[in-house]
Amino acid sequence: MSSYKPLAVPSYPKLGEKITQDTLYWKRYKTPVQIKEFGAVTKIDFSPVEPCSYAVTASTRIHIYGKYSQEPIKTFSRFKDTAYCGTFRGDGRLIAAGCEDSVVQLFDISGKAALRQFTGHSKAVHFVDFTADKFRMVSGSDDYTCKIWDVPNGVQISSFKEHTDYVRCGCTSKLNEDLFVTGSYDHTVKVFDARTRNSVMTIQHENPVESVLLFPTGGLLFTASGRYVKVWNMLSGGRLMVSLKNHHKTVTSLCLSSSRKRLLSASLDRHVKVYSTESYKVVHSFDYADSILSLALAPMDQMIVVGMTNSILNVKHRKSEDKSNDAAAKKHPRYRMFVKRQAYTPKQDDFIVSQPVKQKLKRYDALLRGFQVSAALDAALSSNVRVTTPEVTVAVINEIDRRGTLDNALAGRTEAQLSTLLTFIIKHVIDPRFTQILINVAEKVIDIYSPIVTQSPVVDKLFLRLQSTVESEINYQEELLEVLGMVGTLFASMPSQKSVCPERPT
Repeated sequence: MSSYKPLAVPSYPKLGEKITQDTLYWKRYKTPVQIKEFGAVTKIDFSPVEPCSYAVTASTRIHIYGKYSQEPIKTFSRFKDTAYCGTFRGDGRLIAAGCEDSVVQLFDISGKAALRQFTGHSKAVHFVDFTADKFRMVSGSDDYTCKIWDVPNGVQISSFKEHTDYVRCGCTSKLNEDLFVTGSYDHTVKVFDARTRNSVMTIQHENPVESVLLFPTGGLLFTASGRYVKVWNMLSGGRLMVSLKNHHKTVTSLCLSSSRKRLLSASLDRHVKVYSTESYKVVHSFDYADSILSLALAPMDQMIVVGMTNSILNVKHRKSEDKSNDAAAKKHPRYRMFVKRQAYTPKQDDFIVSQPVKQKLKRYDALLRGFQVSAALDAALSSNVRVTTPEVTVAVINEIDRRGTLDNALAGRTEAQLSTLLTFIIKHVIDPRFTQILINVAEKVIDIYSPIVTQSPVVDKLFLRLQSTVESEINYQEELLEVLGMVGTLFASMPSQKSVCPERPT
């Protein structure tokens, strides 16, 4: 009895998400903080300087939140109608915003009243951004125009009217103070130079453009249009590099990680996708409760903030990687005494006295050790085993079958025990990992309990479910075989392409 070896549970490949470095990185966020706003959150913008505060534009207000504050530390509410696009200047001291009443307002972060009000648009202003020199602003409006404003003097410098529909998004270059990009509902993205009168580049889209993002070096342009996220090479005249279609609803917002190696896109399908800017493949995904309108990442990816159509602001903080406590514990005298002999290597003349370790068995192992196969099967079918680790239940069944006592373990079961066994078989019989074993178990159960069919409505219903499940799987396999035959016929009918090798000169 003492030589009993515990049951060896085979390891199966885990189904589901593959654990990668990106998975570990993007899952290091705490439980989200939910903040209720006054309306749909249309814009989130982080201050480029410390402290890590961010502006949230919703309804007729712009709220400034601190890093860990759940209440706004500052509020700008001097808007007659819905506010749009609250954006920080590069030094974090000023914030500009558009409005439904066609006015662009400029605020000092330490004050309340507007420093400047820029009038000149005739319809709602949805896009405002500062140029790289910090002395000018660019705005885009529903009146099809985009304008450049002088911040110190509060006057309009120039105006461009090349779009034929609403201008809803845009961005400025961080390197060139005269370069900016606008996106419109006329399915085009235009690149403007403030020193010229006309656009210097036009990019055609198939859908209204919702968001544009210029790479910090200026070589790449990311655009969101419909369900697509597209990448354009600005250095080769706006050539399309990649078209990404990983959302099934309109993409509303784009942003880059602090390392510039990851691109994030938010959509009305309630998902945030993380792409690699090297391979442009999805490396991670976030799920949210409602459609997403705005997305922003804090410097060093310390926070990820999402604004939704249900007026909820979702804030996730990154967990701190504090290893100082572990280091202090290792320096403590008690720790040194505890591990003092752990790494000791015995010498040739040492006499080693080892204390036998008591073997602790699982309940099903203890019952198998005592040849109580029916009780061992019950233990393996307990809720905490069959639900979380079905592979253990199947391993116990396989061990009982190997011993040749599976019929004895299955016979003589009550209605409740038989119902539990049949429910487990129905759930996992189509799992390729367990099919071979559970088909054998199902056949034995049918042979043993066929004489008592119609005596229990519960068991009869489970037998019918098992029959339906097996028939559905057989039909599915037959359809797959038909498809496989068609694909084989197509490949067989294709002309073989023989590689022609050039003749070597003699």
